[in-house]
Order: sequence, then structure tokens, then C-alpha cells
Amino acid sequence: MASKKREIQLEAVVNSQSLWDEMLQNKGLTVIDVYQAWCGPCKAMQTLFRKLKNELNEDEILHFVVAEADSVVTLQPFRDKCEPVFLFSVNGKIISKIKGANAPLVNQKIINLINEERKIAAGEMARPQYHEILFVDSDTEEAGEAPYESAKQICSIAIIKPDAVITRKDREIKEKIIKAGFVIEAEDKRVLTEEQVRDFYSRIADEPEFEDFVRFMTSGLSYILVIAPGNERQPPWEETEANPETEPKEPSEDQEETATAMKTKWESLQECLERQHISHFCDVEDNTTDVNKFIDIFFPNFKNMKSIKLERIMALLRPDLFQQRKEDVLDIIQDEGFKILMQRQIVLSEVEAQTLCKKYENEVYFGSLIENMTSGPSLALVLLRDNGLQHWKELIGPSTVEEAKKNLPESLCAQFAMGSLPINQLYGSDSLEAAEKEILHFFPPQNTLAVIKPHVTHQEREEILSLIKEAGFDITQVKEMLLTEERAEKIYFKIKGKDFYKDVLAVLSEGPSMVMVLTQWNAVSEWRRLMGPTDPEEAKLLSPDSIRAQFGRSILKNAVHGSSNTYEAMETINRLFEEFVSENPEEN
Repeated sequence: MASKKREIQLEAVVNSQSLWDEMLQNKGLTVIDVYQAWCGPCKAMQTLFRKLKNELNEDEILHFVVAEADSVVTLQPFRDKCEPVFLFSVNGKIISKIKGANAPLVNQKIINLINEERKIAAGEMARPQYHEILFVDSDTEEAGEAPYESAKQICSIAIIKPDAVITRKDREIKEKIIKAGFVIEAEDKRVLTEEQVRDFYSRIADEPEFEDFVRFMTSGLSYILVIAPGNERQPPWEETEANPETEPKEPSEDQEETATAMKTKWESLQECLERQHISHFCDVEDNTTDVNKFIDIFFPNFKNMKSIKLERIMALLRPDLFQQRKEDVLDIIQDEGFKILMQRQIVLSEVEAQTLCKKYENEVYFGSLIENMTSGPSLALVLLRDNGLQHWKELIGPSTVEEAKKNLPESLCAQFAMGSLPINQLYGSDSLEAAEKEILHFFPPQNTLAVIKPHVTHQEREEILSLIKEAGFDITQVKEMLLTEERAEKIYFKIKGKDFYKDVLAVLSEGPSMVMVLTQWNAVSEWRRLMGPTDPEEAKLLSPDSIRAQFGRSILKNAVHGSSNTYEAMETINRLFEEFVSENPEEN
């Protein structure tokens, strides 16, 4: 009887239209197993649902329901079907559907949607505008999802392997794919799980060295790409009949390269990789069913990603504005939907000031402007937003106060005009290419070593990796390794002679650690800030949002480790990642 009681608590039964309507009042995520009366619910998935219910521990926002298609009018399109169907309802809106008892896909979908609900509740993200799917006969495409599905069907999934990533060949591979006429619709850099590798490479599972291959593919970072054919393009020159009065012109190298790309545009992605001799670094899946499955696993928000154009730009508050109205400007920036990824105070050199003020170089006040720009600190910002470049240009307005007050009095240029100079007190990048160069100059990347310790569970590790990415770090390199005494000494060489060093080694010997190179401007101090104080109890008081406050258990089992300074970081990285090449030449 106890077992039956647990099942009732796990899944509510919906066998009438009134119960269906009542179920749609649930807050958060409701997972609905649609079943036929003659065969009953999908028992194969109940173990997974019970596991998720216990692990996620979100009774208020995670609900499981079994719904009988024969008794609910809304579910009429699902009647007399043999294949299991799982619907996902968020606050009463059916936003997704999965056919078949695909446990990995259902598991990933639930975890992603619950993580979204947590972030929404914490005020860390706005609720996505999901399109509600329509129920029509399952032999036809759902009207609400047809554009999304057709977009997925013409795509391929490519995985750039760890050996290519660690030697930085990934950039070259992506550039060659783009030059061949393909478009990278989405990309993500991650360490693949064993389950993901076995699923993606199931076609070669019977090969004798497959287990070694699985270990290799889970040993470091891979790039996962969603790749689609590009739009039709015309060559930059036209073919014309020969003119007897003029000599025929030979195409330039650039024209020949473009022509080659045009000729090869209709070849498959696999053929493109083989022709360019890079197929051994990159594996492709282009079977429509499998592509759709892997897009949902690796990019569950792919539909939203295609409609959002996130752009990173650099902005700058000139010295007078920074000193007098900084907080007002920062409030407006955030209200306008920008995320501030990085910020720093900086006193510009004369050369830097002249570069940023080049548009004013012919004005009579140019000398005074350069003197003002180098007189005190400015505030440099890296901003992220959908269509960020254009929105920032529209927000700050014209380059001069006179034009702003006349034509755009609501612009920031007009609102924050200063008597000292007749120009816009805010600067923004002219283009995305210029933005990347400016960001690299004013926020040069720095590397630090990070370790996730063995006692951290797989679920906790995923949450920590999410926190790292949300904090703006690029996970440049990863190795999962058992930190033997010899390896641990390369990381903890500063405390080797301490009395507690044996205790540290004992903790590290409990299992494999995840050792990473994190890259960001000011990476060492930013990673130490994100980690929090060494003692988790102290971290809970002083830095409750830090990693150690959330996942640490004791001073020794405090979840993560990081380098103390830039010298220590590079020494340790060079010892553990011999093939690593820093993006910052000063660190090499």
C-alpha cells in the first residue's frame, strides 16, 4: 500500500475536461504524460520522474500528471496513438511536446525549465515569451511549432573534438565552415558527459576502441555547433561575354576564394570538412530526427536563440559625467535591458583619448576635449543586449549637444549635457568589429586556474559551471583528473609544508576533480570573489551568493579552489596544461 501511495503523490490523475482545466491552474512546470485508456501511463518514465522530484525538491513549481486522452476533450488529437507523448505546461501554457519515451531528452527539458523558473523567481531573468503549441492531428505539424521544426530540419549538428579545442584549431574550423557558405546558428563550449557521447556516437559503439574514444571525448572541452546552409549570394563580379577590344581580367585571390565557396555551397557539411582536410577534428550528424533530438538536448532554447541577436559593445562615460551623474546613467542602462558584463575606472592616455574622439578632430575644441578626457577617470563598460549596438546608438543620441537638443531631446546626450564641452558625454562603439577591438584593449583577458573538488555532486557541478558562465568567464580549458600527490603539488605548492596538507591530499584523493582555465578581464580576483571566503560558514555570512556559501561543506570540502595571484595562476596552468596558449601575449 505504501508504494501505491507514493505513486499517487508523484503523478496526479486527470481523466476529465474539468480536471484538465483545473490542472492548468498549476504554478510553475507541469509535466503531462498523455496516455490511452487501453494501455495506461508510461511506466518506464516513472522512475525518472520520481528521481527528479526528489533531486530537484521543488514541490511548489514542479508537478507530474498523467492525462487520459480518451476522457479529455482537449487531448482528442492524441487519441488512438501508440507512441507515448509528454507535454510541458508552464503556468497553464503548453509550451513543448516530446514524442516517445526519450528519457535523456525529457530529463534535460525538465531540468532546464526548472532552472529557468528558479532564476525567474530570484529576479535573475525575465520570463521568456513562449509560443503556446496547438493540438492538431499528430500526422501534421503543429501550427505553432512548424517554423521552428522546419528551421531545425535543415540544420546539422557538428562537434569539434577536445584535441582541436585545446590547440585552438576550433577558430580555424569555424572560419572555414563560414567561408564555405554555411551559417553557425548556435554554439556552445562544454565538456560532454559520457551519456551524451554514447548517444551521439551510437553508430560506432561496436568498434573495438569505442571505450577509449568515450574517455577521450569526455576528457576536455568540445564545441557543439548548429549549422545551417547560408542564403543565396552572388559573386562580387559578373560573368560577361568576352570583349575583343579588351583583355580578359583574371579574378583576384579573394574572388577565387569566394568562387570556390560558391561552388561548394551545395555540398554537404561533411563533404565540406573532408575537402578542407579538417573532418578528423569535427564530427557531423545530419539525420533530421537525430539533429532535432540533439538540438533539444544541447540547445533547449534554440527557438528563442534564433530570434534574439545578443551583441556585446563597449560604452564609456567621460570624466565629467562619471564624477557627477554615474549612478543615474547606470540605472538607465539597466532599465533599458543592458547587462553590464564588465566595468572599470580608467584614466585615458592621450593616444587613447584621440582614438575615441577621432570624430571631433577637426573641431576647434578638439584640444580642450583631449585635455578633459585625460584629466581624470572615465568609466569603461562592456554591455550586452539584444540588438545592443543599434539600441545604444539610439539611446545616447547624436554626437553633439546642439543636435541632440534640437532633434532628440529625450536622448542621453541631451539629458546629461555638461557645460564643460558641447559633445555627447557618452561614447559607444561604431561597429561590432570596433567593439571587440576596444574591449580587448581596455579589458585585456587574463587567465586563472579553477578546481571543482571531488565531493561536489554532478548536479552541483552543473550549477557551478552555470554560475561561472553567468559571471562572464570563458571556460578556456578543462581536464577531469584524479589529483594524485604529484599533480596536487603543482596546484597547492604554496602549502606543501603546512600541517594540514595531508588532509588536503586526502580530500582530493576521493575522486576526480574538474580542473579548468577560466578567462576574463581581471580573472584572478573575479574568480576569488565568486568563490567566496575559504570557510563556507563565513561565506554564508559575508558572501551568501558565493559558490562556497552554496556548495561548501567544510573548510577542506569547500567545493572550489583558485589561484591567489596572476603569477601563481600561470605557473600552475603551464604545469597542468602544457599545450595551453594564452590569448593575452603578455602571459605567454
